[in-house]
Order: sequence, then C-alpha cells, then structure tokens
Amino acid sequence: MQFIDSRQINRIFEDQGRKRWSVAATTAPERIAKLKKLRKALVKRKNEFFDAVWKDFRKSRFEAWTTEFLPAIEEIDYAIGHLKKWMKDRPAKRTLILPTTHSYSRFEPKGRVLIMSPWNYPLLLLVSPIASAIAAGNVIIAKPSNKTPCVSAFLASLFESLFEKDEIAVIEASGSAIGDTLLQLPFDHMFFTGSSKIGAHVGEMSQKVHAGLTLELGGKSPVIVLDDADVKDAAKKIAWGKFINAGQTCIAPDYVLCARSKVESLASEIAQSIKAMYGETEEDRKNSVDFARIIDKASTEKLQGLIYDAVEKGAAISIGGKCVIGERYVAPTVLKDVTLQMKVMSGEIFGPVLPILAYDSLENALHYVQDNPKPLALYVFGKSPKAIRSVIAQTTSGSTCVNNCIIQIENLSVPFGGVGNSGIGNYHGFYGFKTFSHERNVMKQCPVDVVKFFHAPYGKSKAQATVQKVLSIFKKM
Repeated sequence: MQFIDSRQINRIFEDQGRKRWSVAATTAPERIAKLKKLRKALVKRKNEFFDAVWKDFRKSRFEAWTTEFLPAIEEIDYAIGHLKKWMKDRPAKRTLILPTTHSYSRFEPKGRVLIMSPWNYPLLLLVSPIASAIAAGNVIIAKPSNKTPCVSAFLASLFESLFEKDEIAVIEASGSAIGDTLLQLPFDHMFFTGSSKIGAHVGEMSQKVHAGLTLELGGKSPVIVLDDADVKDAAKKIAWGKFINAGQTCIAPDYVLCARSKVESLASEIAQSIKAMYGETEEDRKNSVDFARIIDKASTEKLQGLIYDAVEKGAAISIGGKCVIGERYVAPTVLKDVTLQMKVMSGEIFGPVLPILAYDSLENALHYVQDNPKPLALYVFGKSPKAIRSVIAQTTSGSTCVNNCIIQIENLSVPFGGVGNSGIGNYHGFYGFKTFSHERNVMKQCPVDVVKFFHAPYGKSKAQATVQKVLSIFKKM
C-alpha cells in the first residue's frame, strides 16, 4: 500500500494492536498455512519479481533467483518443516531448593513488530524476516526501501493480496519522514537491515519505546589470504563473492589482506576470473547482462571518487576503473599497492571495488583486523589448519567462512547476524523464530509446597524443624 499520512499509519498500528492477541493464539498448523500461502504466491508471481528487480538495478534473472528468490523460499520451507517443534514448551530441570515445582519455557509472540528492509536484496531481506515473524505469531508492519520502487510495489501488492492490513501491512513510501513516523510507535520489536548510521538511529528510537531490537548492519568485511593458499582457487571465489550484485552485498569481501609474496598472482587471477564471469574486454563487461548496476547516481559518484583518490595516492589498477555515471555503471575493479591513507580503506565500499593490501606477517594482518570495528563477515583462505584456527581465535566477526565466500549465509541451522558495529541480534531458521518471540519462564507449584516452611517468623527451633521436614520430603521422592 502507498503511504498517505501519519494518521493512516497510526490507524493500522491500532488495528494491529486489536488483532495481535488472536494472531498470537494461532496454532502451528494455522501459521504453517499462512507460510504456505505466502510461498505459493511467491512462486506464482516470481516473474513479476524478476522483471521488477531488473528495472530497479538490472540484476540478472539467474542472480536474482540464486541470491534472493531461492533463499527466501528456503527460509519459508525451513520454518514450515520445523515450526511444530519450535513452538513446543521446553521443560527445565528441577532445582534442589524447590523440588516440588516444575518449570518450563515457552515461546510466545512479541506482538507488534516493525521490519525495515534495504534495497540491495529487496525481496530476500523483507520476506525472510517476515516469514520468521509469521512463524512466531506476530502482527507486522514492514517498510521496503524506496530506492527499489519496482520491487517495493511488487512486495506491497503481494502481501496485500494475501493478508489483511491489521495482520501484515507492507508500506511504500519515500523520504525519512515515514521511517521516523514508524519509529515513534511503541512496537514490541524493531528489525532493521541497513547502514550502521541509520541503524544507530533505529536503536536510539527503539530504546525510547522499550522495543526489542535487531540490527543487521554491515562494515568492512576482510579476506585474509594466507601464504599457503591456493591462489587460483581463492581468486575465483573472492571474485564471485565480491562482484555478485555489483559488490552491493552486506557480507561481500570489502578488502583483501594478502601475504606479500602472493599479491601479484592473486590480483592477476582475480582479473582473469572477472573476465571469465563478465567478459574479456571492458566493453564486454559493461554490456554484460550478468553484472548489476549501482543503485543510484550518488552511490556511483562515491565509488568513482574512491577509485580516483586511490590512484592519485599511488594505487595501481589491475583491472577496471571505468565509471559511467549516467548508466550507474562501475566496472569490476581491483586495486593493488593500496595504503591505509586511501579513502577506499576508511569505510564500507559497498560496490565493485576490491582493494588488496600486502602484509609481511600474519600477526600484523590480525592486528589490523583487531584494531578496526568488528565486521559482519570474515573470510580466510589457506591450507594450514593451525593458521586458520589462529585467525579465527584472534578475530571476531558476525560470521566466518573458510576457503570460500558468502555461502555461510546458506545454512539455516546456524544464526546469521552481526557483532558490535556490524549488528545486534541474529536470525534465520530457529534463530529468526526466536528473535520475534519472547521466551517466557513459567513455574508450576505441585501440591506439596516446601516453600511455606521458609516463611516468617524465623527462629532456631523453626529452622531446625524446617530442615527436618524438607529432608523427609526428599527421602520420599
């Protein structure tokens, strides 16, 4: 639905407040039916999505299928297959001091949740958390990015055809006013995917209304290439992970720390991988239907500025470097001889520009990672198990992948999320269900109550009698 004014938003929020208890009371089969309805509609209308994402930033059909449509379907299917188990109460062990009680935890819906998604994977990063919120039994207001208007319109139409607005409302709008309007409402949970800067604002607003919070942010995700790495293999995987979606991926390799002896061969092999994926010549790569465009003019100009600054300060271009602002095209670019004084190393790149920094000792490389904000992802390529374990032990990141890139996000049995500057909380699979649930502690008192023996008034004689009574109960159990 198209946003009109704040009164409309408040009305939807109030309607959802009245509906949230009946939605919370739904059973596993009822929630599964909703997920199946969503899945069926996605499959039926998938071509509409592929057309929309091409119009927004020329993402190829196959790339959109592998990086968005299929993972979204997998998330829904995983919830369908596991939801009955997730919703079961979880018994706890009895405590020594309270032997005649029984405790368990139960997952209950948080209530009204807000989901704000970004533009870079506009379907996946909206549908995936919505599926988790449905599984957990919540009512939802979701706002897709206005930077992908075609996909946003598709998503709004999709959910409007499936659910009443008092259960799930997807709101299209431009500008920051709508975001601030939503953030002022007392949601029970806020889920935001996007930049660290806006994430900080969302976190601040969530505290004012005491909402639960999940922030899926980004950062400079490093690749560490050890001196025993298979350079050709590493280059293919780094090139794929970096340049898919034209580098506009939150867990894309942001920069490479490479053993000095491997830098030249690594840069050369990455260049060859780029040619194999997108075309032998610069013109071929520019015309490739497999290489996406940058989301907008401002981002294109920013990336062009990073390349120019690096070259002016001594970086060498191994491949790429070309930018066509009017077409939102930035060539897949690899930079060598990069130094920390270059702007390309001062913030998240979020585009098809890959700087390679040489290191003389692994210790120095690890110190650099340690001294910078915690990344969303970290990649390491090498053969030595000891060296790989050392890298993992001496760094921290939201996720880590060894001898490949990006694919760690595929396993729904483990959580996905950031740490520190790269995010708060996690989701996927059970962890998404848990994110949108409150885990409630419930204790039941059995007919025999030993706690009454500890009631006042206190005294030596009562204490002795209490101990004897409790011991006698234990002997009978």
